[in-house]
Amino acid sequence: MVTLIRKTAELVSARAPETSPVGFVPTMGNLHAGHISLLERALREFDTVYFSIFVNPKQFGPNEDFTRYPRTLENDLALIEASGAKFQGKRIIVYSPESSEVYPEGQGQTVEVLGVTTDLEGALRPGHFAGVATVVHRLFELVRPTVAYFGLKDYQQYLVIRQMVADLCLPVKIIGMPIVREPSGLALSSRNQYLSAEERQQGLVLSQTLRKIVDLIRTKRDLREAKALSAEALRDPRWNYLEIRDAETLSTDTRRSKNLTVLGVFQLGTTRLLDNMQVELP
Repeated sequence: MVTLIRKTAELVSARAPETSPVGFVPTMGNLHAGHISLLERALREFDTVYFSIFVNPKQFGPNEDFTRYPRTLENDLALIEASGAKFQGKRIIVYSPESSEVYPEGQGQTVEVLGVTTDLEGALRPGHFAGVATVVHRLFELVRPTVAYFGLKDYQQYLVIRQMVADLCLPVKIIGMPIVREPSGLALSSRNQYLSAEERQQGLVLSQTLRKIVDLIRTKRDLREAKALSAEALRDPRWNYLEIRDAETLSTDTRRSKNLTVLGVFQLGTTRLLDNMQVELP
């Protein structure tokens, strides 16, 4: 059963009497198979799952795509219904509010996470992670989830949310879910629809380069060749960055790391393709 809620007061009223654990999947909508994988994981683990669809204005910069970000609520609800039909007896509550419902007049709370937000996306998009942390904290206050599920395509964002939960001692477990990819290797993203057929082909260099770097690290067990390959790739100005970092802290000092993440952003026109791959060190 799927219930759509548009008002915060309605959400609070629906959530208030529940004492059983609930799962939560926060999204900005325009759903694809990656989002549905989060929902189905939550439905396997909980009888009641809350699912938010909200394009959060606080995480968009002044020259970013907030106004044209795809809003496809009707289609999103159809995908959620189809997914929920596989799980008889489970409840899905979809919260899809207007901005004024999430940020009522006079609500000035901002949540900032230090450390992990300082570079990469944090440097390129000032204020972005404060917007992400603020909206997720607000949604956690309203939903009070036991477990919340996030896709690992936005890997730095996942670490930011995990750090926020630890810093504020919030009673919610954060689960990171694997990236869902097209057969070509391109990571699924709502922004992929901005790409032309030619740009989609060009964008494959992102996942292909990450895979080459990960394979070099695994086979050579030495970062020198991997870093050389990264430096060579960065000659192409379409790369915003291509980095090998500690997977837990995003530190550039990986001498004691047990796990690494290779992160990259490749830009085609105004569309930034974000991806990462993990590698466990021996």
